[in-house]
Amino acid sequence: MKVLILAGGLGSRLSEETEIKPKPLVEIGNKPILWHIMKTYSYYGYNDFIILLGYKGYMIKKYFANYYLHNSDITFDFVNNKTIYLKNKTEPWKVTLIDTGQKTMTGGRIKRVKEYIGHNTFMLTYGDGVSNIDIDKLLCFHKSHGKMLTITAVQPEGRFGALITDNQDKVMRFAEKPKGDGKWINGGYFVCEPEVLDFISDDETVFENEPLEDLAKSGNAFSYKHSGFWKPMDTLRDKRQLDALINNNMAPWMKWESKTGHLK
Repeated sequence: MKVLILAGGLGSRLSEETEIKPKPLVEIGNKPILWHIMKTYSYYGYNDFIILLGYKGYMIKKYFANYYLHNSDITFDFVNNKTIYLKNKTEPWKVTLIDTGQKTMTGGRIKRVKEYIGHNTFMLTYGDGVSNIDIDKLLCFHKSHGKMLTITAVQPEGRFGALITDNQDKVMRFAEKPKGDGKWINGGYFVCEPEVLDFISDDETVFENEPLEDLAKSGNAFSYKHSGFWKPMDTLRDKRQLDALINNNMAPWMKWESKTGHLK
């Protein structure tokens, strides 16, 4: 099954980093967040990716063009003009990189790769958010309802810490960033039937607007509620928080990590 990753936005709220690189290449734990997302799917055996490029997409092409070189031990034999790869440390990925346009909206980007999807179920997510979601359970849920679309629903952390008081207004304790107001939001990690593409009209279509609304109205959208870890990287503060989780061996999405704390 193919996994589509939206990687074409400007990432304007993270301009400290995205002035020089596309947002999916912004690093957490010395690896692009895009790599972390791909590793999550790969952990469950899904290794066929289509990356939907836009802003500074050529940099993502360069990253993957040199991926094998940068992740392998290597000998350059200049006498015999040979390059010898001694140890391959790369993943078993097939990565298709499609330029979907600088100004194309999310729906338009998805629609542009219709020929690569064919008539098959596919997965889709954003290139800037990590989660410890169980992909196998997500797919099982999608198959169980038999409709066109599954959206992973999440509850983001609250913006501020909570103040816990008794009935006389005495402060009892403080709680760090509880879940928000109890509402569920779109967390990405979609599973889609190919008919979803019929709800997208053109490049100007924002997937999160009319297509999702029309799919819901027609009874073709179900939500998979994920109450575990989920965090987007929208700001520099988010990036630093994700970095801190990795540096302290507390990153719940990194299921591929060995017991020693070193990446496999």
